[in-house]
Amino acid sequence: MSTKHLTTVLLSLLFFLNGSIAIAQETENYFSITGVVKDSRSKRSVANVTVSAKGINIGTITNDDGEFILKLVEPVTVSEIELSCIGYINAKISISKDMAQNQTFFISPQAFTLSEIEVFSWKNPRDLVELAMGKVEQNYSSKPNLLTGFYRETIQKRRNYIHISEAVIQVYKSTYRQDANFDRSQVLKGRSLVSPKKSDTLDVKFLGGPNMPVFLDIVKNPDVVLSKDILPYYSYKMGETTSIDDRLQFVVHFQPQVSMEFPLYHGTLYIDRETYAFTRAEFSMDMSDRLKVTNVILKSRPTGLRFTPEEVMYVVSYKNSNNKTYLSYIRNEVRFKCDWRRRLFATNYTIINESIITDYNEDNITRIAARDAFSMHKSLSQEVSAYYDEDFWGAYNIIEPTESLENAVGKLKKQLR
Repeated sequence: MSTKHLTTVLLSLLFFLNGSIAIAQETENYFSITGVVKDSRSKRSVANVTVSAKGINIGTITNDDGEFILKLVEPVTVSEIELSCIGYINAKISISKDMAQNQTFFISPQAFTLSEIEVFSWKNPRDLVELAMGKVEQNYSSKPNLLTGFYRETIQKRRNYIHISEAVIQVYKSTYRQDANFDRSQVLKGRSLVSPKKSDTLDVKFLGGPNMPVFLDIVKNPDVVLSKDILPYYSYKMGETTSIDDRLQFVVHFQPQVSMEFPLYHGTLYIDRETYAFTRAEFSMDMSDRLKVTNVILKSRPTGLRFTPEEVMYVVSYKNSNNKTYLSYIRNEVRFKCDWRRRLFATNYTIINESIITDYNEDNITRIAARDAFSMHKSLSQEVSAYYDEDFWGAYNIIEPTESLENAVGKLKKQLR
């Protein structure tokens, strides 16, 4: 995939097309652990905390309100869960089937000091990034993996949600010796809710959203920011060391130092100090030339519609397990304005899509068949059914909706009646 044509987010503006494909519901016995995670000092809720079951490859993540639900299929063999977040000490919590639900769990900020020699040991941060790229085959899985994950995309018009789609996905990942062209995603089940109001009929359609774990795995698909051809486009600066999963991390900030015909990025890379594995990346598209950004992220628009991008942000994180590093979480947020010619005011839109890997397996797996793979040219909302019963997800782990999202679902349901 060439850098110029790498479209990490594909958007199309169109009038609503509602899909109604029915998907079977499975029944499975499971045990749920629910709660909210808070900072032990400030007592504030902490978002994006990884919640994982110790000893097995099952986990989830807290929402913006710090809430989570972790589902374990019975019979439950796990006795402990672990909470981990950037800049915090990992917390281990004993669990049992009779424990109370909706508990509050606390995690403590990480405090550590480093010698001056350690802090400034990398005079050229780009060398550190190149070293980490050279260790990808060593640090990441040498076997194909079949990942199970939860994907959600939401669209807000001003402050109101007008579109919510969710799905359980499976992702086949070839070894990290192969590029992302061998990887595929498929939707196992999903649901969608779209505003029926005529004033909301201008919608933004994600193309290929469930494929985020394929094309936004920046280690496997380095054309985003990490390929040898791309690295010279950026300047690098060391940041203060931090901790993720109780492991110290090098922090490298980067920003464009050249101008290209396509937009570049600015952001931060987190690299494990012991293994030199990439643990996390936070980056945003450079908005200095909005026409370039528009040409990358916008596939089509109705005649007369003006589109102005405001911000395009990404988070990609990985998790260490059994001395290997695996893709864990991806988030993408796009903010833009739309207005029709001859109208006085523009309308603000925000699109957020995120995917959390909740389980993975690397034993006796087969590649997802091409006929079952989710196409980059399809929209999830057109491929899944409408919202219905609360037990839709069964034993699948999901990202708990925030309070505002729950309220939005209720409002949209009422509008559909």
